Amino acid sequence: MASLSPLPKIFSQNPHVHANLHDHLRNPNVIYRNLSFSGLGFRCSQHASIGETRIVRKSSNQTEVMIESATQVFDVPLLSCSEAIERLKTNRETQNVKQPFLAMYSSVFGGITTDPAAMVIPIDDHMVHRGHGVFDTAAIMDGFLYELDQHLDRILKSASLAKIKLPFDRESIRRILIKTVSASKCRTGSLRYWLSVGPGDFQLSSSGCHQPALYAVVIQSESPFDSKGIRVITSSVPIKPPQFATMKSVNYLPNVLSKMEAEENGAYAAIWLDSDGFIAEGPNMNVAFVTKDKELLMPKFDKILSGCTAKRVLTLAGELVRKGELRRIEMRNVTVEEGKKADEMMLIGSGVLVRPVVQWDDQIIGDGKEGPVALSLLNLIFEDMKSGPPTVRVLVPY
Repeated sequence: MASLSPLPKIFSQNPHVHANLHDHLRNPNVIYRNLSFSGLGFRCSQHASIGETRIVRKSSNQTEVMIESATQVFDVPLLSCSEAIERLKTNRETQNVKQPFLAMYSSVFGGITTDPAAMVIPIDDHMVHRGHGVFDTAAIMDGFLYELDQHLDRILKSASLAKIKLPFDRESIRRILIKTVSASKCRTGSLRYWLSVGPGDFQLSSSGCHQPALYAVVIQSESPFDSKGIRVITSSVPIKPPQFATMKSVNYLPNVLSKMEAEENGAYAAIWLDSDGFIAEGPNMNVAFVTKDKELLMPKFDKILSGCTAKRVLTLAGELVRKGELRRIEMRNVTVEEGKKADEMMLIGSGVLVRPVVQWDDQIIGDGKEGPVALSLLNLIFEDMKSGPPTVRVLVPY
């Protein structure tokens, strides 16, 4: 057996550490229960539950948990490329995926794959380790891409704001996206796509990136149509400043934490307020209200993301004005007091379409039931997805 390399000075001169650590290094596949490095103030203990290890640091007045893991790693093999690919395949096959990934395009490998194990991006892509990327989504309904051009225009605007150069011109990107959906054979789901400064290095600046990248994934899923009323809360997570909130970047940690906060409190989503205290948006949807005077109100897009679905809903709402169900439509600053006193409240976005809100914090909205205007708008947007004009529906050539 090969001899052990000398211990670092900090360990070799410490009698409390030397014996136990040498035993561990001779058999690295075993982590001993209650392995103590007391001279350094560290202790590694294995708890009663199998596979759980905690490394703690003790001081005179506190114990700080430094590492806590539910899974022990006893061996780290060195894999060949083919072995790594096989493990990727096995990992995908054993996952219980609720939304299958049917196809992916990557400009890095210059084509489309339908193997989920190959749907990966380089770790040195700055979108991964620096968040320097933008994305957007288009729904797939009955073999048509809904509002593809509207979402494509938005991602190009986001890319410009994020100083991301395009790997191809707009028409080429559009053709690639349509062809990716075609290759997937998906007729109901969503197309999500990203523009990144691309792979290159692990620096902060993108100057070392070789070329920008385009990625796209087709996700099979059921229609987001759901008319059941939901509860929301006010988010305590700070909203992104307008410079970043108005572009759809991959920096979604505030959005994620806001959504988690809602779920932890038994709610569907958390509503952000802007720096002036006006109602802003949800974590990934816009918000709208119907006043007692039958006005449809929506916060302006100057400090938040310009929602493609929200803008389409506002257009379709004109029919309700013509029918007399609404008196008028207005985009302006909306106070929390106005919102909570409204007859109706709703969330609007590609992932929810139009979702009635029946309670915000402790305030019941209206009569506590799904509002008629919200339900009418939900039906209008759903019918628009199924039979709207060519300006919002792009046929996919399967």
